[in-house]
Amino acid sequence: MKPLRKRFDREFALPMLLDYKDTKSPLRELPDHHHEWHEFVYVYEGKGTFFIDQTFYEMRPGDVIIIPGNTVHRAFPDKDDPVTSSAVFFGPELIRSRARTHAEADAYLKLFETAKQRKQYRYVPAREYADILERDIDALRAEWQPDRPDGEQALSLLLHLALLHLNRYCLPQSLPSSTGSSSAPAWLGEALAYIDSELFSRLELNALSERVAVSPAHFSRVFKQRLGMNLTDYISTKRIFAARDRLLQTGDKVERIALDCGFDSLPHFYRTFKKHTRTTPSAYRRRAREQGLPFTPER
Repeated sequence: MKPLRKRFDREFALPMLLDYKDTKSPLRELPDHHHEWHEFVYVYEGKGTFFIDQTFYEMRPGDVIIIPGNTVHRAFPDKDDPVTSSAVFFGPELIRSRARTHAEADAYLKLFETAKQRKQYRYVPAREYADILERDIDALRAEWQPDRPDGEQALSLLLHLALLHLNRYCLPQSLPSSTGSSSAPAWLGEALAYIDSELFSRLELNALSERVAVSPAHFSRVFKQRLGMNLTDYISTKRIFAARDRLLQTGDKVERIALDCGFDSLPHFYRTFKKHTRTTPSAYRRRAREQGLPFTPER
């Protein structure tokens, strides 16, 4: 399923948006999507999972999630303890247009470029540093008034300060000395791309490992290390993502959705769906309709 391209409704002339202390609903989260703007997320409480660039990250209080522009991602708040977070979106041109040199702009955006290069999107700053980041976001919120004199200049300055703090407190976690080399092997990227393109076909370890010319044991070990789950669970999770989207966005029968999303039997689909959502497909769709859904995300 092709990722959606999200667009933003601006409150200011600035290419910038603040989603402040929002408690997430599993039903209202966008499916796989991307946008041109950069985004950083700060988690206050609750738990859930973030899927970014083919990798899963657990969300916990104090986490910082860095999402460079045009990176496919989606959030999955926990059903019983959903995440409350703030998200700041901004166009990189906002930083570049106010920088005196390219080097100065690159310095402010370094964490986003590093995250993209090293494919490391989750950071856990020390508590005292997390408090500073919280205050940065609070300051943005306090200034977020469209008619305030010089408000856009203030927001730009506060964003620059927040980016400076993000670099200072999160970048050290991406240094080779603290994390080791994070360059994923080329064969893993090839395997993930193939899984995405053939998600609803029959996908087996032996065939995949043969396709990328590594042994099944090596494939399994590296896959689990890099993605945080084994191949079978990864494929099942991705298929459930697609099934959830179909339930919310179409009127197709559950049986048809199960088959189209790669499940070989309806009982298997029900077991897997309930494992991920703690409810049945029909109850999931019914609850969505009771809440005024399904919605059609902006394309």
